[in-house]
Amino acid sequence: MESPDTFTLLPLHMDPTTKTISSTQNPVPHALEAELASLNTLHRSLLSVDTPTGTPPPPVPVNPKRSAQITKLRESGNNEFRKSNYAMAIRMYSLAIEMALGRPGWEPSGLVREEVSGLYANRAQANMALGNWAEGAVDAECSVEMKKVGNAKGWWRRGRCLLEMGRLEEGLEWVGKALEFEASEGDLLGLKREIETKIAQRKR
Repeated sequence: MESPDTFTLLPLHMDPTTKTISSTQNPVPHALEAELASLNTLHRSLLSVDTPTGTPPPPVPVNPKRSAQITKLRESGNNEFRKSNYAMAIRMYSLAIEMALGRPGWEPSGLVREEVSGLYANRAQANMALGNWAEGAVDAECSVEMKKVGNAKGWWRRGRCLLEMGRLEEGLEWVGKALEFEASEGDLLGLKREIETKIAQRKR
């Protein structure tokens, strides 16, 4: 009996037209004949399978059209924000978020996180400009969930919203956690001092 580590070169032939594999050995060992018959049957069955319309295409880096549309919506939101049209800015950011989250599953998840994090942070800012502190807090938290490191704005905006809503202890805890990721961020340090001052005043 041959060792399983032994490699034996078999005299095989593939028909260039049908791709059927056969053995040129004569006589063909029964075991080999059975294996080749099974392989050729599998090959024919795969060729006869209809490709379903929902089968995704091969992975691609990014759909450039979708990226361009998301960028355009984000820029439109930024323009509306600069013109103080905050409600319209929120609408533009919302459409961009929906489009970014609608990317096919085979596109890079890191790209989606980066896009959505920035869009949620922008929408949080627009909500804050309208005094929608609860909505702004939720958006900022979503932004941070997508990207914790290098997202000081997202951390700060939720902290500010919590402060404005009077949720001081929760705000202080949030900013403390933020400083674990953004230890040298001046705005976060300033917000922490502001919340601490408010808490101290309330205890008097």
